[in-house]
Amino acid sequence: MRTHFCGELRKNHIGQPVMVCGWVDSCRDLGGIIFLDIRDIQGVLQVVVDPELKEIFQIAQQLKNEFVIQVSGEIRARIRDQTNPHLSTGEVELYAQALSILNESAVPPFQLDEHFNVNEDLRLRYRYLDLRRPQMQQRLIVRSQVISLIRSFMEDNGFLEIETPTLTRSTPEGARDYLVPSRTYPGTFFALPQSPQIFKQLLMMSGLDRYYQIARCYRDEDLRHDRQPEFTQLDVEASFIEENDVLDLTERLLCNVFKRQLNVTLEKFPRLDYDSALRRYGTDKPDLRNPLELIDIDEIVQQSEFNVFAEAANDDTNRVAVLRVPACIDRFTRKQLDQMVEFVQKHGAKGLAYIKVNDAKNGRAGLQSSILKFLSDNELQLLLQQTTAQTGDILFIGAGLSETVSHFMGVLRNHVAHELDILEDEFRACWITDWPMFERTEDGSMAPMHHPFTRPKCGQRQFTDSPFTTKAFAYDVVINGYELGGGSLRIHDTDMQQAVFDVLGIGQEAQVKFGFLLDALRLGCPPHGGIALGIDRLIMLMTNTESIRDVIAFPKTTKASCLVTRAPTAADPSQLRDLGVFVRQDS
Repeated sequence: MRTHFCGELRKNHIGQPVMVCGWVDSCRDLGGIIFLDIRDIQGVLQVVVDPELKEIFQIAQQLKNEFVIQVSGEIRARIRDQTNPHLSTGEVELYAQALSILNESAVPPFQLDEHFNVNEDLRLRYRYLDLRRPQMQQRLIVRSQVISLIRSFMEDNGFLEIETPTLTRSTPEGARDYLVPSRTYPGTFFALPQSPQIFKQLLMMSGLDRYYQIARCYRDEDLRHDRQPEFTQLDVEASFIEENDVLDLTERLLCNVFKRQLNVTLEKFPRLDYDSALRRYGTDKPDLRNPLELIDIDEIVQQSEFNVFAEAANDDTNRVAVLRVPACIDRFTRKQLDQMVEFVQKHGAKGLAYIKVNDAKNGRAGLQSSILKFLSDNELQLLLQQTTAQTGDILFIGAGLSETVSHFMGVLRNHVAHELDILEDEFRACWITDWPMFERTEDGSMAPMHHPFTRPKCGQRQFTDSPFTTKAFAYDVVINGYELGGGSLRIHDTDMQQAVFDVLGIGQEAQVKFGFLLDALRLGCPPHGGIALGIDRLIMLMTNTESIRDVIAFPKTTKASCLVTRAPTAADPSQLRDLGVFVRQDS
């Protein structure tokens, strides 16, 4: 139906007969001559319809935006002062010699202009229209190209692409499963995989050595702008490797993808252990584009008369941390500073102190704060030295439980950086390593920081004696403050795996839930490990958008529904009978 795409026509096509198809992007009648912009996936082409060609002209007069048309004719050069530098085809136009309407369109529910703001629910309801917009199509094109680059890299490094089941059993991955009832086994259920974790480990036990998969995964959890109930990840596993092998491979992959897709050279990824990341940045997902860091001053204020600081400084579970913000006294009003106090209180802070450094060389007299009367001259001098404070700086100080202080000071760090617009305009990646094996849940029980198949960084006896202080061979890769993915070396010893299950309180159930895995571990399991990277989040970063919904063709809403198909829907009663499922109607 066509000889060329609209967006590929250039000056070298002048004088050639072509046939194109696409959607009417705009239609203008200027002094009798009709100018059409026709759009397809590769771009926009201007079409000129001459009134002397009466049959074609009459058809052109019927056209409206989003009509689907076919045009054939000759490519001509545009008049010099009528070229369009904003279009790749801006130096040429198509002189129409035949025109036909392939399909008409009703008035669209919203304009497709990229500068026209549209309610997101409306965009998702008519997603097929939203995807006609060039910027949306470009994101999906980038997605396809990046996945192709990933496949090429993995295969060049000896990895096999192997598909794993999407109907499996429930496994502990930290979120609720989507369950699928079985008709052939009434009363039983499959689970959609939260990840291919178990199967990729079994593949290593099968001797396949290097596996990867562009895997679809499912998690029934509360949603945010960078999460979806179904998502895509690059899943990787390899045998006879150490932690550095996984980190080096992943880093080379990401550097390759960014260079070939965006022509961006990523710097060497710094490696931060988990505890250092929290101490310096207040988060395990630090945005290294932000130059601000947290500074501990516990030793300075241990003997302070300011009890809020002294009590925290003398408790190992607490910390006193300073965020030095340089050259900002004139950037924040008193009202804005008070709003920052309210801001951190919403993130768990009981309060926030701040000191303005009006003159760093003048000691106490050069400082301004409501807490100065509680601090000695020596403490103030040491504080200025420890933070390298300069005239014009503001020092924000938080004290309390280490976890709480790290969190709200980390949030404040990001907030201030955005307010002052001091984020570097580039991609900055890092590794977070040496994660704790476990964390405490709200009810006081233990939960794995990654998953229960992660290998501890110690022997079984030491792990059993002190599981909560044990570190893991676990690692996350973070880019611009977003966790792009995580992985670990896996347990390859039956006794150690059973010990982890015992700590988690599932020792008695382990044979029922994971008997197949324990059996496999007994039959010659190699040391192995891997990583999973979020494809959706990677494309979100690479296309400079703020939501993964923008890089997924048909995403779910924040309430996990599909507005295009109106899913989820009620099942037919006959289907439920076949499945042996009864649906309770809540009153």
